[in-house]
Amino acid sequence: MTATATIRENRTKRNLTIAKAMAEGIAQEMRRDPSVLVMGEDIAALGGVFGNTRGLLEEFGPSRIRDTPISETAFIGAAVGMAAVGMRPVVELMFVDFFGVCMDAIYNLAAKNCYFSGGHAPVPMVLMTSVGGGYGDAGQHSQCLYGTFAHLPGMKVVVPSNAYDAKGLMVSAIRDDNPVIFMFHKALQGMGWLGTVQGSITDVPEDAYAIPFGQAAIARAGKDLTIVGLGATLHLALDAAAELATSGIEAEVIDLRSLVPLDRATIIASVARTGRLLVVDEDYLSYGVSGEIIASVVEAGATLKAPPRRIAFPDIPIPFSPTLERPALPSAEKIVTAAQAMMKATR
Repeated sequence: MTATATIRENRTKRNLTIAKAMAEGIAQEMRRDPSVLVMGEDIAALGGVFGNTRGLLEEFGPSRIRDTPISETAFIGAAVGMAAVGMRPVVELMFVDFFGVCMDAIYNLAAKNCYFSGGHAPVPMVLMTSVGGGYGDAGQHSQCLYGTFAHLPGMKVVVPSNAYDAKGLMVSAIRDDNPVIFMFHKALQGMGWLGTVQGSITDVPEDAYAIPFGQAAIARAGKDLTIVGLGATLHLALDAAAELATSGIEAEVIDLRSLVPLDRATIIASVARTGRLLVVDEDYLSYGVSGEIIASVVEAGATLKAPPRRIAFPDIPIPFSPTLERPALPSAEKIVTAAQAMMKATR
């Protein structure tokens, strides 16, 4: 056991929600670095619609915790300018679905500026945004759009599945000199009115710590099948793996944690051991993360015992009606069915 592991084992454990872990990570970086500030809609007195800035206004005041008008184009553009001149803004796009009105600031300005300037003008900003459906919030408040941001060069993209990772990834995001898209799933935040996946509430050290980007985690070891998830689908994969184990199928579950950079090596090594790959993604099926992971494994020449499969949201606008939305979302039941079919298939 390492010294760090021993310290973590001996200290008093604290179980936090992702929302509280995010707020704690931001607060610690604001104490450490006066150039860090937070901007967005309802992030000050309210503490954020999803709870990730609660308590910050009371400690840091309105000059560093800034409520903005309802104009994403304006305040995200302002954050890009602040970052370009040396500040480190953390700016919230309340729902990722709103990216359309401010994509010019995100991609043509923030993501490309370091390249355009030959590395002389980095844009160290964090854009945190909520993702995910399951609440009957329809097509303008329910998307994930992981693939949309991961596809565009110049930005780093992270997706935590639990509170420990959320804090460590937030600290790394604030310290990074590149723009970072921090995508948190509503179902994992710990907000009572949304419901919370219990597995997302984890032990979080009080001291600041950073989790490097590009390092996936093996959430469950197994020998028969590799299941890759991210954010909320990681927990679906774990539930499915537990169900599969009752019938003697041992699935290895990988939590991506970051999409850019993507830890292809861990995925490829796992599939080399198991010979089977199933990717579970709440984003749209086509042209997305699931296809990129499968392509990476195939291009690496991994020997497969069955054709790789993916479970994702179908290529349709997300319905408002829960009766239509729920069957379209990934589920543990879908994963179990697909995994069982893959175990029977041979190549």
